[in-house]
Amino acid sequence: MKIVLIGAGSQSFGRGQIADLLQAAELRGRGVTLALVDENAEALALMTSLARRIKEHTRSDITITSTTDRRAALAGARYVITAVARKRYPLWEQDFRVPLAHGFKHVLGENGGPGALFHALRSLHLVIPICRDVEQCCPDALLLNFTNPEARVLHAILHLTKVKAAGICHGVFDAERWICRYLAMEREKLEIVSAGMNHFYCILRVTDLTTGGDRLAELLQKVREDTSPQTPPLFKKLAEIFDVFTFPSDDHIGEYLSFGAEFHGTKWPYGQESRPVRLQQQERASPVVECAEGRAPVTEEILRASGEVTVPIVCDIELNRGARRSAVNVLNTGGYVENLPRDAAVEVPAVVDAGGIHPLTVGPVPETFAAYMRTQFAIHSLVTEAFRTRSRKRLLQALLLDPCVNSIVGAEGMLGEILELQKDFLPAFE
Repeated sequence: MKIVLIGAGSQSFGRGQIADLLQAAELRGRGVTLALVDENAEALALMTSLARRIKEHTRSDITITSTTDRRAALAGARYVITAVARKRYPLWEQDFRVPLAHGFKHVLGENGGPGALFHALRSLHLVIPICRDVEQCCPDALLLNFTNPEARVLHAILHLTKVKAAGICHGVFDAERWICRYLAMEREKLEIVSAGMNHFYCILRVTDLTTGGDRLAELLQKVREDTSPQTPPLFKKLAEIFDVFTFPSDDHIGEYLSFGAEFHGTKWPYGQESRPVRLQQQERASPVVECAEGRAPVTEEILRASGEVTVPIVCDIELNRGARRSAVNVLNTGGYVENLPRDAAVEVPAVVDAGGIHPLTVGPVPETFAAYMRTQFAIHSLVTEAFRTRSRKRLLQALLLDPCVNSIVGAEGMLGEILELQKDFLPAFE
C-alpha cells in the first residue's frame, strides 16, 4: 500500500502527518510505503530526514521514499494526501490588506471574504494539476485534501476532475471540546452531530448517551449566560440571535459575515502590527529543524499527534472498522444536509469502512443560518466556473456576492490589482 504525501516539505503539516503514519500500530506489517513529495527540494530533504529519524525511533516498518517528481510518486498510490501552497504568508497578507485598502472590512482573508477568492485561485492552480496526475497515475486512489480554502478547493476538485476526494479539517473538534467543557462531560459520553460548511457549521444534536436526552437547548443557554472574557463575542452573539452553536472561533466564522469585523477587528493577526518588535531578536531553529538535522532528540513534541483524522480514516478503510468520524467534507449529492444545495461541498459526519467514506444524513440546519451558507455555496460555484473558463467576469460576480463587498468600483479595482500582483501564481483571466 502506497500513501503519497504532497506538500510534505511543510514543517507543520508534514511533521504531523509523518508522525501519525509512523506511529499507527494498525499500519505495521502491511507493506506500507510512504512517498514524500514537495517541489521544494531543500524542504523535502529536511522533512525526509525527520521522517527517517522518527521511523528509527518508533521502529516503524513503513518504507519511506522521497521525490520532487510527483507523477513518479503517484504511480500505484492508494491514498494521496494534499496540503500545498506557495509563498503562503506574503500572498496571504496581500489577500488581507489589498481588500482592506479598497474599503472592504473583512476578517482574516483566508477562507471567506474577498481575500479568499485569490487564495482559492492560487490553491486551484496547484491542486487541479495534481488531480490530473492522480487521474492518470492512480485513478482509484482516494485523495484526502487539507489545502485551503477547503470547501472552495473541494468543490472544484469534485466538479472539474474525476478524482475520488474528501476534505479533512480538525475545526469541529474545537466545538466538541467547548461542548464538553460547558456540559462538564467526557466526549465519550456524548453523541455530537454537526453539519454545514467547513469553518461555518452548526451543532444539530448533543445526545447524552447516559440518559438518551438531547442537551442542545441547555448548551445554548450556557453559551448565552457565559460571561467569560475568553468567550469569542461573535460566537456568543450568534448563539443569542440565531440559536446556533458554531465554530467557537471568531476569526473563522467572521470571514463569512458582513459584520464579522465588528467583533474581530481588522488587524491581520500574522502581521507586524500584531507582534512586538524587539530591539534584539534571537533567531532559533525550530524543533523540527533541530531534530531533522540530528542536533536534538526525537521528543514528545516531534511525535505529537496532528489531531487530524487522515490516518484514522485510512485505517478505517483498510481494517473495515465502520468507525464514525465527526466531520468530513463531501458533496451534498445525497441530500445529507436537507436544506443546502446538492452540488455544495458540505461538512457532515460519516461512517468509514472498507467501502470508503459514507456521509450520514443529518436533516436540515437552522434555516436562518442556512441562508448565509447558501450565499457562500453560490460563490463557490462561481469560483469553480471562473477557474474552469478563465472568466474575469465570473470572478467579479463572485466578489460582488460576498457579504463583505459593498462596492462595484472597489471590487473591480481590487480584482485588477491583486490579479496583477499575484500573476506569477495564477492563471490568466480574460
